[in-house]
Formats: sequence, C-alpha cells, structure tokens
Amino acid sequence: MHDLAWINGAIAAARPQAVGALLRYFRDLDTAEEAFQDACLRALKNWPANGPPRDPAAWLIMVGRNAALDGVRKRARQTELPPEEVLSDLDDAETAAVERVDGADYRDDVLRLLFICCHPELPATQQVALALRIVSGLSVKQIARAFLVSEAAMEQRITRAKGRIAQADVPFETPGPVERAERLAAVAAMLYLVFNEGYSAGGPRAPLAEEAIRLTRLLLRLYQTEPEIMGLLALMLLQHARTRARFADDGSIILLDDQDRALWDRNQIVEGLALIDKAMRHRRPGPYQVQAAIAALHARAAAPEDTDWAQIERLYATLERLQPSPVVTLNRAVAVSKVEGPQAALVLIEPLADRLSGYFHFFGLKGALLLELGRDGEARIAFDRAIALANTPAEAAHIRQHLDRLIQERAPARP
Repeated sequence: MHDLAWINGAIAAARPQAVGALLRYFRDLDTAEEAFQDACLRALKNWPANGPPRDPAAWLIMVGRNAALDGVRKRARQTELPPEEVLSDLDDAETAAVERVDGADYRDDVLRLLFICCHPELPATQQVALALRIVSGLSVKQIARAFLVSEAAMEQRITRAKGRIAQADVPFETPGPVERAERLAAVAAMLYLVFNEGYSAGGPRAPLAEEAIRLTRLLLRLYQTEPEIMGLLALMLLQHARTRARFADDGSIILLDDQDRALWDRNQIVEGLALIDKAMRHRRPGPYQVQAAIAALHARAAAPEDTDWAQIERLYATLERLQPSPVVTLNRAVAVSKVEGPQAALVLIEPLADRLSGYFHFFGLKGALLLELGRDGEARIAFDRAIALANTPAEAAHIRQHLDRLIQERAPARP
C-alpha cells in the first residue's frame, strides 16, 4: 500500500474513535493526543510496507496505547512493543486489545469525547474549537476558516481551552443526563462543522461527513424527541445526498442547478424529508430545522426551474431572525436574486463587505451578480479576489469558468 492519500483518509476517519478510547484509558487530554500521534507516525512507517490493517481504528488504539505505556514505564519494568513488521498481522489480538481499552458501558466513546470537549467550564467558542481540533484533527487554519477569524485568534482560543481544562482539573468523566442536555447545543454545532468540513473538502476528508452523520444518528437515539437534532440529521442527509453529483470528473464544482439529479441518493433524501416533516410537527422551530427545510425544497424540485425560491427566501429571512449571521444573509441573497433579480441581491450583500472581506463565497456571488448586471470590469475584480481566497483548487476552477465565460461572451466578433 503506497497510497498516502488513503492512509491520511483512514487516519482522519479513525481519529475520533481512537482519541476517545485513549482519553478514557489515560484520563489525560495531552497523553491521549500524544499517544494517537505516535500511532500515526508508526502507521505512516508501517502501512505502506505491510499494507493496511483490517481495522485502522483498532490498530491505532492498540499501538497508541502501547506507545504511551512504553513512555510511562521507561524507568520501570515494561512490555516491549511488537516488531514493526508484524503490527499489521495481529489478527484477533487487535480486537481483544480494543475491547480492553474500549469496554465501558457508555454508548460511544466518540460522542463521550464530544461532550467532554464541550464542558461548561469553557466558553462556547472554545468548546467547539477544541472539539474540532481534538476530535476531528482539523488544522487551526481549517477551524479559523469555519469561524471567519484569523489563524492567530483561533490558535489562542484552542490554547486557552486546553489551559483552562488543565487549570480547572476538569474531570474526564461521562457526563450525566442533565449535563448532556446542557451541552447539547455545542455538540450539535461541532457535529455540523465537522460535517461541513468533510462535505466541502471531499477527498481524504470526505469520511468526516459520514462520521458526523453517524454521530448525529447516535445523538438522536439519546434525544429522540428533540426536533433540532432531527433537523440537524435531516439537513446532513439532504446535503450528503447530492455528493455524487457535486464534482465533475476533473474535480471542478458542479453548481446545484447544473447537477444531474439522477445521481442524488434517493434513500437519503426520503429519510431526510421524513425527519424534517417529523421535526416540524413539534412546532419548536430552530436553525437546523429551517436549514433542513430549505434543503428539502431543493430536494423536492424535480428540475431547477421547479425550485420554490420565494419560499426559500422566506425561510432564509426566518433563519436571519433565529441566527443572525453575514453568511446567512449572503445565502439569502442568492434566493433574492432568483426572485427579485441581481440588483436587489447586490444591494443586500453590499453592507457585508467589511465582515466578509476574507470570504471566498462573498466575492464569488458578488462577481456573478455584477456579471448578470453587465458590470464586467467590477465582476472581474470580484472574481480575481475570489480566486485569491479560494480554499480548494475546485473553488478556484469554478471562478475561472466565470472569467472564461466573460471573456468569450464579451469578445468582439472576428470579421
């Protein structure tokens, strides 16, 4: 196995379970992280030569645990680690080791880890940032991008969160029912950010989207009558259903209106629609339910021209009241452009310029609106800025398509 992309993807997908199990075993956040990192280094050395283990998470838990214990026992009697060449051939020994490490009665170590990171001793912003870093292994840059803040500011949040946990001697115990309910909103927010990272980035990080869905299903089993968790799972499913239609063979982004809807996963759509319908019957609306309702309108449209953009615009207006955000307003502007035209949408987003000065999608939408209005020079400036802020090659390629179209359509006819 020489596919480093696969190895990175397997490690990213296994990280939540592995860190959760190691944390419960060692009851120390830094030790669990260091143990996991040691296991990752051994995986990068061992897997390309010997092939991947049948269960990457089990392998990482066992090797990380042994590596950490090896360090603890340096001055005492210790058990030697198995030779590198046989680590991938441990067969049932891997399962037995994981059962010893991971045999508590709590339903899922990953979910437990989420609740621990979302401890009430931490401010909400630090809770989510720490969980994204510890549970999902996202880089500081990726987390900062999700929060629309600088990397330095996000690094400070994460450092403060770790320091506060250490100073307060926060217990790494399974929280009781009351504590879980108090931390539910922070856990839900973290899960959705993890889903977005996997859904948007694709490639090696794509498994994060499926992991977020799996954890949200687990969360819903714990809170079966909570409409916002129903809405969150519905939202994830309705968005994830479009995965196969979102990218062209060359990796470029395919916009919603241009997607082949036959590629959408109907099973996920049916489940998502049923969930949001059930959630709305509770008559306790929340941000996830509103976003899921928007996704449901897209899913119910057999063709782009069947989309109920007027209703989508009203739902975004509701979301603005429930959860004011410049990004929500930006999304509402897309619906406004469909209902009232590009000029009305441009007026709506112009006040967002300062707050979204580093946001790729702001300049992408602004350029598209200006292009529709025939303001080519301004559109080109906006597109150039969007390309500079692109987070992935696919985003940059999408904007270049707009520029190519602008050049082709506006080029003078040859005699």
